[in-house]
Amino acid sequence: MHPIADVITSAQQQIARQAQPNRFVGLLEHGQVPRERLGRLAGELYQLVSSDRRSMALLASRFPSPPAGDLFLTMAEGEGLALGLLMDFAAALGTDEEQLRGYEPRPPAQAYPAYLAQSARYGASSDIALALLANVRESGETYTRVADALVAQYGFQESAVAHFRFFADTPRSLLDQAEATLESGVAGGDDPAAAIRCARTVHSLEGEFWNCLARDLDVP
Repeated sequence: MHPIADVITSAQQQIARQAQPNRFVGLLEHGQVPRERLGRLAGELYQLVSSDRRSMALLASRFPSPPAGDLFLTMAEGEGLALGLLMDFAAALGTDEEQLRGYEPRPPAQAYPAYLAQSARYGASSDIALALLANVRESGETYTRVADALVAQYGFQESAVAHFRFFADTPRSLLDQAEATLESGVAGGDDPAAAIRCARTVHSLEGEFWNCLARDLDVP
């Protein structure tokens, strides 16, 4: 079996080949996203993060032993923290949690958390561990760009964009847990090819989340 570093590198290379420009973030950086669409961003994120929190908790219950149990519990706790921080962004938009709960999500935007829930229910511990490791750099850069644009172009205070800063900076300790989970899973018989497929799919569906937010914006 290939060393774990080779599995991670292969996933990253395959993801790099399918990468596309993020139109929504590009428009956001030029101040071309209307405020109504920012409300949609908050609503979609509320649904996404709420679902991901449950998915991580399910993974922790399926794989309770360390290192996987520690990884997924930490990720579930992180999603809970991020959900709380999202309320600060919503408040800056004049929205509260009751309104977010009543938001009607766009199905394409929720394909990512739906796939993550499927992986949490039926996948191996290695799958989400590799998806995290292979996508962390691009995902972190995306959230950094969103936070920076909201501050520079829309005048949000840093306290209002803490949700995005949270996901922009993944602790090294969490990545170490993910590497240990991947290594342990593969050693126990998990299929690296399936994990790489999961990482690619997560990347593609994360892109679809942002694409959905950019859809129908009448900007060249």
